[in-house]
Amino acid sequence: MAPAVAAAASAAVSQALRDRQILDAVGTGAAALSLVGSSFIVLCYLLFRELRKFSFKLVFYLAVSDMFCSLFTILGDPSNAFYCFAHDYSAHFFCVASFLWTTTIAFTLHRTVVKHKTDVEEFGSIFHLYVWGTSLATTVLRSIGSEYGRPGSWCWIQQGSMAKVLHLITFYLPLWVAILYNGFTYYEVNRMLNNATRMAAGISDRSNQSDIRADRKAFNRWGYYPLILIGSWAFATINRLYDFTNPGHKIFWLSFLDVGFAGLMGLFNSIAYGLNSSVRRAISERIDTFLPERIKRSLPTLSRLRSQQENELTSLIVEGN
Repeated sequence: MAPAVAAAASAAVSQALRDRQILDAVGTGAAALSLVGSSFIVLCYLLFRELRKFSFKLVFYLAVSDMFCSLFTILGDPSNAFYCFAHDYSAHFFCVASFLWTTTIAFTLHRTVVKHKTDVEEFGSIFHLYVWGTSLATTVLRSIGSEYGRPGSWCWIQQGSMAKVLHLITFYLPLWVAILYNGFTYYEVNRMLNNATRMAAGISDRSNQSDIRADRKAFNRWGYYPLILIGSWAFATINRLYDFTNPGHKIFWLSFLDVGFAGLMGLFNSIAYGLNSSVRRAISERIDTFLPERIKRSLPTLSRLRSQQENELTSLIVEGN
């Protein structure tokens, strides 16, 4: 009887280690993709001076947060408890900062389009205090009640019930507040554009209708951005709530979706927020300068990008000199 029990226990441990290795590989791979995507946006901002406007600065800070969130998700030295501590809390800090920067972008869009204000640049310092201050406060609060273990190949946190509650409060609570705020903001912008479209149609103002259609085209891109946070963190939220109510019992497929989609948040943000027509045009113009005229004529995409009229978030904000 004893050998059978020992064999079953050994098999369970082996399966748990295999599952851990799979989850670790998935999380690392997803974070690596996000690191590449966010680093690309940071590089574009640093290389292309024409992108250094207030609206894209917010995207830049979002990409920086995603970049370090992904980097610290990948890094970690299980042979040293201090590195485990730095690994987890640094990732927490920058991941919180990431979704908080999306709320500043939503606020900027709402204040410009709905409130018709042109003073958004005055909020720059407030945005930094809000994002970095909140991220630091939540990170410090989360450290309460947590102890670190090193089971061989990965860093982990030994959490009691209080630490789990604090994790939910300091990460998932502000996350879903940000999701609700972003959703409400884009709803308000959408409602305003609908009303403006009906008014323009009623007075047959073709020039105004053209502007409204352009704004609508831009919003069609930005209006789906709250779904990025939902898609990235829905499975993680469910997994944390399940772990809180069923401690010690893990569902592998839920953990798989958790680490996979959460790790891809930086990639999703870089594609949605960063790869707008302004960035594509800046890149195409640089490529254009190095290509012979004969090749440029054979690439209609470059010509189309050069002639494309801009109407992303940057066109919805009145930029300073």
